[in-house]
Amino acid sequence: MTQNSTNQGPKIALFEPDIPQNTAAIIRTCSCLGAKLEIIEPCGFLLNDKRFKRVVMDYLNEKEIKFYRSSEDFFESKKNERVILMTTKASISYTEFKFKKNDTILFGRESFGVPEKIHKLIKNRLKIPMKNNMRSLNIASSVAIILAESLKQTKLI
Repeated sequence: MTQNSTNQGPKIALFEPDIPQNTAAIIRTCSCLGAKLEIIEPCGFLLNDKRFKRVVMDYLNEKEIKFYRSSEDFFESKKNERVILMTTKASISYTEFKFKKNDTILFGRESFGVPEKIHKLIKNRLKIPMKNNMRSLNIASSVAIILAESLKQTKLI
């Protein structure tokens, strides 16, 4: 990622991502829009996976991605920050929410979301409304939608 490390903007956090192409696309989105990326391990793939490398291209700078060994480490580091969970189980739409500049926006694993214990830790849970009760959007698309709204609201773009 090519952003300035001192940027006080939104952070996108991925909980145990398991599809390399989605994570690579999210890295590109964060890089292009100036958001920090945080990954809660374990990942379901290695960063040298050819599927990952094909999508991430030259946008990967591992020094600009913060890795957490576990969700416990992640939440310990966030105890004085606001974490927002994006989930299809939420009742509040992201369009009804007021984002702040230094929010961390957490997205669950593609195949499972986040465990119930994490749902219980987070006060702010939002959804992207979908028509006809569709199951979910691709996570990379969801990150782009929410990051754009956060940047717009906080006037960082």
